[in-house]
Amino acid sequence: MQQYDLLIIGGGPAGSTLAYSLRNAGLKIGILDKQAFPRQKICAGWVTPQVMRMLNIDLDDYALRNTLQKINGFKISMLGQQQVESSFPGEPVSYGIRRIEFDDYLLQRCGAELILNEAFKKMQSIEDGWQVNDDYAAKLVVGAGGHYCPVARAIGSKGVSELAVVAQEAEFEMSAQQKQSCTIKEAVPELFFTPDLMGYGWVFRKGDYLNIGLGREDKNKLSGHVQQFCDYLVAQGKIPADITAKYNGHAYLLYNHALREMVADHVLLIGDSAGLAYPQSGEGIRPAVESAILAARVIGTCNGDYSKEKLQAYNDLMQQRFGERQPEPDLMERLPMPVKRLFASQLMKTRWFTKKVVTEKWFLQSQQTPLPAIEE
Repeated sequence: MQQYDLLIIGGGPAGSTLAYSLRNAGLKIGILDKQAFPRQKICAGWVTPQVMRMLNIDLDDYALRNTLQKINGFKISMLGQQQVESSFPGEPVSYGIRRIEFDDYLLQRCGAELILNEAFKKMQSIEDGWQVNDDYAAKLVVGAGGHYCPVARAIGSKGVSELAVVAQEAEFEMSAQQKQSCTIKEAVPELFFTPDLMGYGWVFRKGDYLNIGLGREDKNKLSGHVQQFCDYLVAQGKIPADITAKYNGHAYLLYNHALREMVADHVLLIGDSAGLAYPQSGEGIRPAVESAILAARVIGTCNGDYSKEKLQAYNDLMQQRFGERQPEPDLMERLPMPVKRLFASQLMKTRWFTKKVVTEKWFLQSQQTPLPAIEE
């Protein structure tokens, strides 16, 4: 049986960042994932410069072999209304990445022992830790397997939430003819909020690749909403009419309303497995990275004692960073829907709101001070 200090279940950005943060801590770390890498991952795929700095990514080195689309603006509107474009001259405010590349890049440099193409089947309590899949023993098992993380289910964290978001997305390489008929600017992703305020769609060009998707808090008839959104983009002349790419689905929990427990004896959850997506944008990469960095801080002080009591410090750091969970709807959410729709419709027409609130606050998180970069 293979023995580990930490066994991380899930090789996405959260899991690889945790391993990378602890690579010099003298711990034996393994990462188990049901897929081989590189693998496709459903995600719109943009990260801010702050995230790249936290991860110590050399942008020039990364761009040698991977897509790194500079973003200098956004077009935002309520679906069906006139778009408002915001520009950010100078250095990029975000970067478009392809998750098939980004996740593999992080995983290959993380320093952990990789156990790939093997699904998590079960875990059972043993003295001083857990036994996983009958073949691995670990003092600490870290759930980093996304919304449907099996570790979260194994410890009884069901992830009940009033704001579980479901989304469908496609990312594909365009043909020469499709590139000519696509009017989306590479440096300017476009966002379209739905009139019922239940979600938003996006279309984002990354060089020769096009990413189209829509997420909603209501999963009812999601495929129909996605089809209507794509039909709208075609009618507006924004995307090619001959797209045959398959739309794949995923789900995630929004931090404010997620009820998932993040620690138990010898167990800790990070990233989407803990329900950390930002409420307004649904972004999960930055909170996943930050949760891993904060988890590494706590693990580094445990001295091998991974009891729930010792791991509680992670909960405390997460609350300091992201705020308190709010199981009940807040004041804005209690407003009558017709009132919210009226205000949203008018605000989305203004450059101040779309730039200062939607873009800078919701999507770029410019008001949030980045965590220090992971030590080399």
